[in-house]
Amino acid sequence: MSTPSQTVGPFLSIGLPWPDGPTVVPVGTEGAIMITGTVYDGAGAPVPDAMIETWQADPDGRFAHPDSPERTDFRGFGRCPTDTDGAYWILTLPPGALPGQAPHIDVSVFARGLLNRVVTRIYFSSTVDDPVLAGVPADRRHTIIATPVQDGYRFDIRLQGPEETVFFDV
Repeated sequence: MSTPSQTVGPFLSIGLPWPDGPTVVPVGTEGAIMITGTVYDGAGAPVPDAMIETWQADPDGRFAHPDSPERTDFRGFGRCPTDTDGAYWILTLPPGALPGQAPHIDVSVFARGLLNRVVTRIYFSSTVDDPVLAGVPADRRHTIIATPVQDGYRFDIRLQGPEETVFFDV
């Protein structure tokens, strides 16, 4: 007998967030950038109970992973629930390039109505040489490129619809 599938939310906010989850680096860290955005559903309404997770290399392209040959103490992992307006924020350092890849931040989105998380990337420029970005149709690339704003970058996530964010099958 198999167990039926169940959607992610709405109770993920009970145990998954932690107080400094959105601050990958402490406030006041030199060179830190703020990434802000809103998660929208297919009708264009904000999603007030989603969870955003980020994973990235440090500015030198290194990870805080035991198997990494050049391990760093940089946490590289952030987690932020959306607020009642669907907004989230992550304070981090700009990621460094990885071998054969442009600087980027990996993003997972958990939200009500999703059977599984969806995964995307944040890129900071459309003029980068990256095989993953190059594999995205040119007319959809803008959905995974952060927009510079006065205090950092903006990266909105659209779960469905004509401007749906590009998600990857991982």
